[in-house]
Amino acid sequence: MKALVVVENARRWRLRLREAEVVSARDYLVGPDWEERRGLRVYNFCRTFGYQKLGYYVSLLAAARGHRPIPTVETLHDLRLSPVVRLVSEHLEQLIDRSLAHLKGRRFELSVYFGRNVTRRYEALARALYDQFPAPLLRATFERQDPEKPEPHWRLVSVSPLATSEVPDAHHDFVVEQFEAHFGRPRRAGRRRTYRYDLAILTAPQAEDAPSNAGALRRFARAAREQGLEPHFIGREDAGDIAEFDALFLRETTYVDHPTFRLSRRAAAEGLVVIDDPTSILRCTNKVYQAELFERYEVPHPKTMVVDEDSVDAVSHTVGLPCVLKRPDSSFSKGVVRVDTEADLRERLAEFLRDSDLVIAQAYTPSQFDWRVGVLGGDPLWACRYHMARGHWQIVANGPAGRRRFGRVEAVPLEAVPSRAVQVAVRAARLIGDGLYGVDVKEVGRRFLVMEVNDNPNVDAGCEDAVIGEKLYMAVMEWFRRRLDARGREESHG
Repeated sequence: MKALVVVENARRWRLRLREAEVVSARDYLVGPDWEERRGLRVYNFCRTFGYQKLGYYVSLLAAARGHRPIPTVETLHDLRLSPVVRLVSEHLEQLIDRSLAHLKGRRFELSVYFGRNVTRRYEALARALYDQFPAPLLRATFERQDPEKPEPHWRLVSVSPLATSEVPDAHHDFVVEQFEAHFGRPRRAGRRRTYRYDLAILTAPQAEDAPSNAGALRRFARAAREQGLEPHFIGREDAGDIAEFDALFLRETTYVDHPTFRLSRRAAAEGLVVIDDPTSILRCTNKVYQAELFERYEVPHPKTMVVDEDSVDAVSHTVGLPCVLKRPDSSFSKGVVRVDTEADLRERLAEFLRDSDLVIAQAYTPSQFDWRVGVLGGDPLWACRYHMARGHWQIVANGPAGRRRFGRVEAVPLEAVPSRAVQVAVRAARLIGDGLYGVDVKEVGRRFLVMEVNDNPNVDAGCEDAVIGEKLYMAVMEWFRRRLDARGREESHG
């Protein structure tokens, strides 16, 4: 993707970049050469980004033309909103205090160049700010709270784009280096096939709860190449370069308060085709949302109650005992407990309500296994029986020292799964979105109850793929290719 640097006055541009073409903002906005160009990455270095100013229009029209602007209009709006800055300050509170603890003054300004800073001690903070506000050059201002205390607290008070004229001469070479590192992905040596699209696959190979093992990742990569997508395995440290890709496939467990969600949100804002998209992550990782969704649309599910501190007394009467308590963001059976007595119920609710204002209480629904139905693009793709861990009531038993025991995974042909189980799974998944989901369904007598929809379902070689094999991986990559092709057609007619 070709880099285009847009500045207000090209004759005053100070940085000398080997890989990029430099044009003026007015030429880009009204000149005849740029409207029909495709495959451009637009680096917006204008000095003025206010609403309806030159910099604002550069990012706005770049998006309309199918170019990739950095910063996006969404980022420009975030930079202007004090509530967003305040939320980021709260989210990064520990990192901010840790990074600035050595400072004695009341105010500090940090320059962020493509997520980097010239001083190593500020690297983590600079990267975190860039993840939140992806713009080439930023100035972040912090103020010290309670300066008389021995361990003062720092607060982020503003973030704004930094003009190149404000970059100190001593930082000039560093900024050029960061730009060229950001734009130029390493090229593979030797002869290589040309692929139509670049697919980033986020992985965390050492994570215990990684949703795909090495064998599955190899199969996903092979299927991607068959579909004309070049796979690139990336880690969280590569988040700053996500806009250089066409699509993102998250194969790391997702949480809202986590880098995976921020990466998904940023990729979607940049126009990438994404699994798991940020809306699906939001909807799937909160059990309160799903409880309300299933109730509203009459999706069959166990008797469920949303509990706050004022409704504790009603739980046992509403869902009965024993019952299951779930933290809203629970996963892999963590944050999920069974309580058998009123005393246990109150004790565990008090514990859970210290961390969240709402907790889910659900009727205990025992079974030997859960049906797991994989749904892609609104259609069923695979099915398994997830058996309970031996001697336990869940598919995962969390033991001491973090050790886990998993139940057996038994792949089943879709045609052998009760049709009602598949129907309710597909219906629940379609309420969430159009991506890739794993829907857990309990079979209780003649009833099929949806337990939850998971946005980041496990796909392990030898488990979920045991019946349909390569078809599973190919279907996912076909999903990406179809949407990328459709996006290309929209851009060509735009």
